[in-house]
Amino acid sequence: MNKYLFSSLCLLTVTAAQADDTAPSLMLPAATITAPEADDSHIDLKTATSTGSRLNLNSLQTPASVENLTGAQIRARGDRSVQDAVTRTTGISNTGTPGNGGSAYSARGFVGEGSVMQLYDGVRLYSGAGTVTFPVDDWSVERIDVLRGPASVLYGEGATGAVINVIPKKPFSGDIENHVRIGYGSYDTRQQALDSGGSLTDTLSYRLNINHTQSNGWIDHGDSENTFISAALRWQATDDLAFTLSHDYGDQQPQNDFGVPLINGRYHKGLRDKNYNVRDAKLHYNDQWTRLNTEWQISDTLSASNELYYLKAQRRWQNAENHAWDQASQSLLRSGFFSIKHDQEQLGDRQTFTLNHDLFGLNSKTLVGMDYNRIHFSLHSNAPYDDVAPNGQPVDLYHPNRGQFESASPYRDQFTSTTQQVSLFAENRTELTDQLSLVTGVRRDIVHLDRDDFAENGDTTRSDRGLSANSWKVGLVYELTPDMSLYAQQATSVDGVGGLISLSQSQQDYGLAHARQTEVGFKQMFWDQRGEWTLAAYHIVKKDLLTTDPANVTRTLQVGEQSSNGLEASLDLQLPNRWALQANASIVRAQYDTFNEDGVSRKGNRPTDVPRRTANLWVSKVITDDVNAGAGVRYVDARYADTANSVELPSYTVVDATVSWHALPNTTLGVRLNNLFNRQYAVTQYNGGQQWIMGEPRSFFVTADYAF
Repeated sequence: MNKYLFSSLCLLTVTAAQADDTAPSLMLPAATITAPEADDSHIDLKTATSTGSRLNLNSLQTPASVENLTGAQIRARGDRSVQDAVTRTTGISNTGTPGNGGSAYSARGFVGEGSVMQLYDGVRLYSGAGTVTFPVDDWSVERIDVLRGPASVLYGEGATGAVINVIPKKPFSGDIENHVRIGYGSYDTRQQALDSGGSLTDTLSYRLNINHTQSNGWIDHGDSENTFISAALRWQATDDLAFTLSHDYGDQQPQNDFGVPLINGRYHKGLRDKNYNVRDAKLHYNDQWTRLNTEWQISDTLSASNELYYLKAQRRWQNAENHAWDQASQSLLRSGFFSIKHDQEQLGDRQTFTLNHDLFGLNSKTLVGMDYNRIHFSLHSNAPYDDVAPNGQPVDLYHPNRGQFESASPYRDQFTSTTQQVSLFAENRTELTDQLSLVTGVRRDIVHLDRDDFAENGDTTRSDRGLSANSWKVGLVYELTPDMSLYAQQATSVDGVGGLISLSQSQQDYGLAHARQTEVGFKQMFWDQRGEWTLAAYHIVKKDLLTTDPANVTRTLQVGEQSSNGLEASLDLQLPNRWALQANASIVRAQYDTFNEDGVSRKGNRPTDVPRRTANLWVSKVITDDVNAGAGVRYVDARYADTANSVELPSYTVVDATVSWHALPNTTLGVRLNNLFNRQYAVTQYNGGQQWIMGEPRSFFVTADYAF
């Protein structure tokens, strides 16, 4: 245990560039030494991953749907963000808006930060008021793992639809290598990036990534600027003991876009680039992640790991968010003058022990561990958000007067909360026969929330609530051959009725929502391992949703139910003549089984923002030893913007393409074309579907990469 104490003492703070009233600290990746990425780096079904299980199983051994993307794949496809990359995986669609931080997803019929969890190198920042703003940048990504289906047994509350784990580039041993990128494209978009890593001494290695992007944006007054820094230092103290200290810092001022208003219920193409926000609008996110990771191989059969981390997020909004068409006056009205700030700090630690052992004469591997998190969250805003013009400000549709932010409600402290979370968990894999294995897991979460609400007259109201939950999973994997497996699994999850750390006093009266999934699947590598495909079928039921009492619409009951059934398939082929193909498709039937809204039953309706079908295809070709080309298609089916299923966003199909040329021994030039056919399509919606957040028009981006 002295080594654990030593790891705790090694935590330190590093100061970097400061944005607004935020200052960076430091973060660390998990401690596997890896070589720098190659252009042909590839993950297959036999690659061990940490997201689907903490037992270091590969996909063929895991009774769940696990999908992986390498950083090299992401950048070769020209994806500009983590969100662009993730939504090329099976069954994941984008539901990000400025209101939720721009990084929310739909998966298996469940939507948002409360049901689709996001991790950074296995660590979770708890969602505050339904918002997560990190990670976004893909320059420093080594890999993205997606685990679909309930996963609370691994990661706690808020993981019903999927878990997305973004794994950053790690320190590696060997000569120092540097990679510089300069980029320029449409809308005066610029990029400057650096990736540097290697050995400083025989026992000390590092990795440093810096990425800065800036753009004028494709909408009026759509300027954006983002900076991301990732630094990691690894010390191999002995053959059996290693420490990794790292820091990740993100400062985002994204394009301030709350969408295009519908006119008489219809989208007008001429409004795609209009911005109806005010002149002094603010949209600013700052995130800091510091982590110390300790790995200790205690004996040949026993190992331990510890992750000690400090996470900080500050977010600021000041916008006129609602732009609605008034049919009576036939004019556009601007309203929703919201000024909001989040301050969030999270201190946590995870300790695990892994043991290889015999269980009744069978080969077995068991992991036990404990999580602890203490989260402080403060909300400042101008609630109750009374506008100076209660009916909205008239705005010219084609030449909007930008105006200034103004509100009839003062900006002030609203509440602070302190959440303490403790969990105990265990996972086991036992080989019942040479071909059949049993994978199980259990978890117990205990949460205590203290909250202070500040009234406008200065009074403070205090409340507290304790919550607890159990989660479990049981799965069987049958390996028909070393390259083919069948699996079946049951798993559970729990979600909060609102963001756990920002539950209101009224929401604290309710317990957690519970979900259970049954899944069966098939995975195979074939054609001398040049191809692989997966197939999964699932059924999920989530209970204890909040719904209005049909007999008394002023009363809320926790009796709602939502379900989904679906099929998912993926295919990866390395074809002759240096062609490659990756494809996936999903179909889901999601519905409310029991749900009332304002006294009206929504039974049988599809949940908001859930597409029935999604599909992705990417084809690439090595034309010569120096020239590569690729093209991809992304399809997302129509989605409803309200629970009544009365407002629908149309389906869309978008084509992207890339070309790269290894012009000189150390220099590569690239061109990416986004939305090749200039489709006008709605990525997601805002304000109950009255505003469509549109996809970017056709654009290009040219890059020059130099390695030395």
